[in-house]
Amino acid sequence: MKVCVIGTGYVGLVAGTCFAEMGNDVICVDNNLEKLKSLGNGVIPIYEPGLEDLIITNVKEGRLKFSSDLSNAVKESLICFIAVGTPQDEDGSADLEQVFDVAESIGKAINEYKIIVDKSTVPVGTADKVREIISKYTDAPFDVVSNPEFLKQGAAVEDFLRPDRVIIGTNSDKAKKIMLDLYSPFVRNQHPVIVMDEKSAEMVKYASNSFLAVKISFANEIANICEAVGADANLVRLGMCADTRIGTQFLYPGIGFGGSCFPKDIKALIKTSKDYNTGSELIQAAYNINQKQRELFVQKIFKRFGSNLNGKKFAVWGLAFKPKTNDMREAPAITIINKLLDLGAKVTAYDPKAEETAKKIWGDKISYSKTSYEALIDADALLLLTEWNEFRNPDFEKIKSLLKTPVIFDGRNQYNSFNLDGIEYFQMGKG
Repeated sequence: MKVCVIGTGYVGLVAGTCFAEMGNDVICVDNNLEKLKSLGNGVIPIYEPGLEDLIITNVKEGRLKFSSDLSNAVKESLICFIAVGTPQDEDGSADLEQVFDVAESIGKAINEYKIIVDKSTVPVGTADKVREIISKYTDAPFDVVSNPEFLKQGAAVEDFLRPDRVIIGTNSDKAKKIMLDLYSPFVRNQHPVIVMDEKSAEMVKYASNSFLAVKISFANEIANICEAVGADANLVRLGMCADTRIGTQFLYPGIGFGGSCFPKDIKALIKTSKDYNTGSELIQAAYNINQKQRELFVQKIFKRFGSNLNGKKFAVWGLAFKPKTNDMREAPAITIINKLLDLGAKVTAYDPKAEETAKKIWGDKISYSKTSYEALIDADALLLLTEWNEFRNPDFEKIKSLLKTPVIFDGRNQYNSFNLDGIEYFQMGKG
């Protein structure tokens, strides 16, 4: 099929590349000429395992192209995906200006039947607004489809190529058939393609992410109670997860979630509930608990070193909000490091992929090391904030020799205390 994807951010770039990988002719559209040139040369602006190789291969094979000509891309394509940013306003609502601008441009460019697909995360009712805008500029036939993405950063290529499910929101039989054909190569594992109305499809994304965020915050609240009463949250988790009704995923205690999806989608759903005068107490509580976890982690540092941190140096392992990405949006590390800096502490950080992103946040306010162990030299404590694989089984004797004082604050509960002879070890949910 001939497909265009408008927007080469995280979602658009992964989607366009994976559609090309399945044999479709794809044009990815963006108005950033420098970015387009880099992409055409196989240089991508994000770190996502497997993506760079797929881009290089599909560009070479001619299935994937990059262009700034939106009008021509629309004319040449049957299916047009809108995958531009929907930044959040202070009240939690999504800023849909870019989505609506693209809808207007599509309306002006349509020359025959097209399917317009909302791939960006958008509030309920956006498909209706996109349809209304396009209708102002064309009499050509078209359908608007809601097709939310469910990509985990660090596993986005795998998630797109082998999805748990595909959600297609449309009431058009014609659009339904074409979209089912487009996605048929991705669901040969028999995972479902679920067709529903546009508004329900738009709601699925917010409901799914909010539920996972609630699970994380529940695990953290249980961990805080465990710590207070003398129980071990790690063992409690094992007991809970053995119940097949509960499962194992998203129940790890720690310093909370971050990233571009969970915080934004929770706040957007809370805003929607206010607009429609319905309750959102559970979702609001999940967000509040998540923010509180970062403060509780800093409190552990205060209890050990006092609140006057002048002259103290802390080594930080991990800056990205999760492993296998360089994304630091809403990362717990930002809150924690800023608090330490405000109190006069010095920070030396190491992250396998997020150093350049961190420099845009702090510049030279913190130091950066080229290796994890280099960050430890003369530090008063190690703070583990992101659970990269390379941090899972370090040389603890080497850690002791490099730290000024052998103290670890583990925000991700990575280690077993019996392996840490001679090291003061603090984790979440265990006294």
